[in-house]
Amino acid sequence: MNTDLDELLRSLRVWDPEVTELPGFDPAGAPPEPLPLFERWFAQAVAAGEREPHTMSLATSDEEGHPDVRIVMLHGADASGWSFATHAGSRKGRHLAAHPHAALAFYWPALGRQVRVRGPVTSAPPEQARADLHARSTGALAAALTGRQSEVLNSLEELTRASQEAWDRARREPEADVPTWTLYRLRPTEVEFFQGDPRRRHVRLRYHRTGDGIWSHELLWP
Repeated sequence: MNTDLDELLRSLRVWDPEVTELPGFDPAGAPPEPLPLFERWFAQAVAAGEREPHTMSLATSDEEGHPDVRIVMLHGADASGWSFATHAGSRKGRHLAAHPHAALAFYWPALGRQVRVRGPVTSAPPEQARADLHARSTGALAAALTGRQSEVLNSLEELTRASQEAWDRARREPEADVPTWTLYRLRPTEVEFFQGDPRRRHVRLRYHRTGDGIWSHELLWP
């Protein structure tokens, strides 16, 4: 395998017009609010065969304002916001406690689409976090029960033992409580929809929520 990074980068092409067909996007038909358009694009990403369309980048900032980013799962999106979950004591949990604002980014390469969301973040009530966790798989509960997210790990053997104990408990107690597990909701103030174009005539539609809660939208240069 070629390991020359520069050569590999030069060999890659994005949305080559000779081999790529991307869907069009007419912003004139966009709804007045971003959520219906997100739901439509998400459904189209699923139909296009995107393997994990619900994964997204989550950007936060630490106590000193330095940015950090990682991939997490979308747990839902409705009028109250875009939802994700983690332990309150994890790195991202600590970041959100210090600076309760974040940004999300979805990328669906089969369609050449991105969605970017930013706004303040709040914690859902504990009972909603428990319901969200227990509606997921046994593996998700086991991962939550393993805990200690973002702490220093002494060895992979230690992780294996803790994980096996958590799996055993998750099977015995499917309603086991994980007090640190927190459901977060990002209530967007800005949502951008990006439709790629092989000729680089990308369409960018940005929604912005005004102070009275009304959405407006505008086009951006690519």
